[in-house]
Amino acid sequence: MYIDLAIGLVLAFLFLSLMVSGANEALVRLFGIRSKFLWAYLRDTLDGGRGDGRSWVPAKVTDVFARLPFSGADPRPRHEAEPAPPVVEPVPAGVAPDAVSVSGPTPADPDPVDLAPADPASATGAAPADPAPATGAAPAGTAPAADAVSAGVPASTGDPVSAADSGPAPRVDMTERLYERLREIDHPKGARTSISDIPPERFSGAVMELVAAEEGGVEGLLAKLEAIGSPLAGHLRGVWESAQRDLGRFRKGVENWFDGEMERLSGLYRRYVKWVIFVLALALTLVFGMDSLEYGKTLLRDNAYRAGVAAIAGGGGEGLAALREKCAVSGTAEPYDCVTEAFSSPALVKIFDHSLVSVTIPPDGERDPSFNWNGASWWDRLISPGHWPGYLITVVALLFGASFWWDVLRRLTGLRDRRSG
Repeated sequence: MYIDLAIGLVLAFLFLSLMVSGANEALVRLFGIRSKFLWAYLRDTLDGGRGDGRSWVPAKVTDVFARLPFSGADPRPRHEAEPAPPVVEPVPAGVAPDAVSVSGPTPADPDPVDLAPADPASATGAAPADPAPATGAAPAGTAPAADAVSAGVPASTGDPVSAADSGPAPRVDMTERLYERLREIDHPKGARTSISDIPPERFSGAVMELVAAEEGGVEGLLAKLEAIGSPLAGHLRGVWESAQRDLGRFRKGVENWFDGEMERLSGLYRRYVKWVIFVLALALTLVFGMDSLEYGKTLLRDNAYRAGVAAIAGGGGEGLAALREKCAVSGTAEPYDCVTEAFSSPALVKIFDHSLVSVTIPPDGERDPSFNWNGASWWDRLISPGHWPGYLITVVALLFGASFWWDVLRRLTGLRDRRSG
């Protein structure tokens, strides 16, 4: 009898867990949660935050329920039906390639002081009557102010600076450039991309395509990423140095780095999804009014009743009292109709007896199922503290998931997994 009780409870939890999983999957597909989560991370990694001090990846649980699925700022690129362009364009950093690598005068450079002309007016174009001070004069052969900025050298001081200080960095959407190399694995499911998983080898291949488009190879790409302020520059710089500037080891290092990032992102996603599962499990438990403690008592009474009927059918009379108690109608026993109705409504179906809307299926099969509104009785059960422990047990049980309860059911019933058989 207790084995039957355990199987009945496991079946109930399995059924409700499947409903929770189905509702969660429907919401995920409807709002593209997985795809948005992935591209939110890519936005943070390739282009930085949203510009308002916040990251694209949800930082709080409330963001999972509100900002990520319903925000108008969709991190996903727009879907493109055309395949990736055959020619990869270099990153438009907007600065001269040699300007990024300039960090100071080299030992071979002549001393600017020694190259100062005797007549400052010949170099500056100023009137001889108003010569410029010797300290502010530009060396002979140097570029004018506009050319000095493009070369990474201020016209006023002649001190070399990095390209990032020469002016505002150009706006380059690295996320769009990455998606450009991944169009072949996209599927047309809407205006935005539906890619929710990027194999690490595909990501490293896209990075290597960007590297091949640069004249300076990896160093050229890293220099331009640093110039536009992409956070990817720091990650790739670390991988490049760890690979000892070997291209083969660099690509493998990019794969390993991206695979590790996806593992970390998957863990973060599962942690947020647990809150969604909890909300769905709580809502489903309350809608069905699933009190696990009460349902367990129902299973025991149902098993006792069926055992009594079986005893009577075998010629014994020990189950007659249970049969009379169950089937007494206005003082008149109608055992045959009662037994037929009881056996056609097993205890598993009684999960719906206390739900907000219950379904009654006639045993004869000649009439259509009827739907009954149980709003008043359902609310009375909901506000009754006596049912709260049973509700809590149900919610906790549903958090284990359908796969857990299927494994428990398989162990209780002796079912074998075809994959292991």
